[in-house]
Formats: sequence, C-alpha cells, structure tokens
Amino acid sequence: MNIKMKYTAWLLSFFLLSGCSLKESSPITEYMLSANPVGAVSSSPYRNKAIKVTYPDSLKEKLSRSINYSYSLSDRGTYQNSQWVNAVPRLIQGSVIEALDQSHIFKGVLPFSSTVYEDYRLESTVYDFSHHVRGEESYAIVSIRFTLIDTKTGRMTKTRKFSYKEYTRTVDAKGFVAAANVAMSKLARDLVNWLR
Repeated sequence: MNIKMKYTAWLLSFFLLSGCSLKESSPITEYMLSANPVGAVSSSPYRNKAIKVTYPDSLKEKLSRSINYSYSLSDRGTYQNSQWVNAVPRLIQGSVIEALDQSHIFKGVLPFSSTVYEDYRLESTVYDFSHHVRGEESYAIVSIRFTLIDTKTGRMTKTRKFSYKEYTRTVDAKGFVAAANVAMSKLARDLVNWLR
C-alpha cells in the first residue's frame, strides 16, 4: 500500500469515527410550557363575544425554541441540551387560549389564524421570558404586556403588564422550566381575573 492510499484510508477512518462520536452526544431534552387549569367564571360581559389571541411579539430578543439564561443585564446564553417543544411565543399563545377557554369569559377563543370574525383581539408583548442567575440567586422571569382591543372600533379597551419572579430549585434548564410553569399558572389566573 503506497503513501497516498494510506493517507486516504486514514482520512476516511477519521471522518467515519468523527461521525460516530457526533451521534453519541447528549440527547436534547424538550420541555413543555404548562399552566395549571383555571376555573370558569360565573358571569362576564363578554359571554356572547368572540376573541382572537395573537402571536406574541418580543420586545428585546428573538424568542425561539431555545431556553434562554443570563448572568447579568448585558449577557445572554441558551442551554445547549435543552429546548422547548415549540417556539416560546407559540407556547405562550397556546397557554393563553387554553386559560381563556377554560374560564368561559368569551363565547369563543380562537387563534389569530382563524378566519372567523372576532369581537375582540388580545395582543401581547413579551418583555422577558428567561432564566436569571444573579450571584447566589436563581429565578425565572416572566414579563408580558396584554392589550385588549375592540375590533369594531379599533380602540384599546385596556392594557396591563404582568410580571412574575419565581425562584428555581436548581440552577439549570429543568429548574427554570418548573419555575416558569408556576409563573405561567399565576399569569393565567391573573389574566382571567383582569379580563372578567
């Protein structure tokens, strides 16, 4: 076997072994955003109205399936082996639709993609949805502004910013997700009380 063939065999072996080692990397853990169920309200001025919940906008950073963390006001990072099952705005939209549907405040609660006519539209802006680690403290921040719009007039009916800080039991993605779910449960309850 000449030098050229030995080099080719060595190079081929290197690439094959590299491919195998990549397959053995740590698996990605996927997490779901889930809020506790909310109770149905006894009465509501919107009982015969339909509402559409829009896809949330992000005020500061692009929100995707990545789970974000920060160690200061200026740095940002994402967990490498953990992610959400869907993009964060889609999960927030789904949680809000589910909470409003359970509350029976409106006759119909629809995603914005629906072609059905709606009486109201609920828009939202995400200010922060990430894991904060500051010295010895580790906590989830969920901060979202909601705006209720009357689609007949195009006017804002009301708006409110909901912000929650929930401490984590562990300083990792799993700890953040558990704390974020607690915050989303509080948000769902408070949003229903605010809208009714």
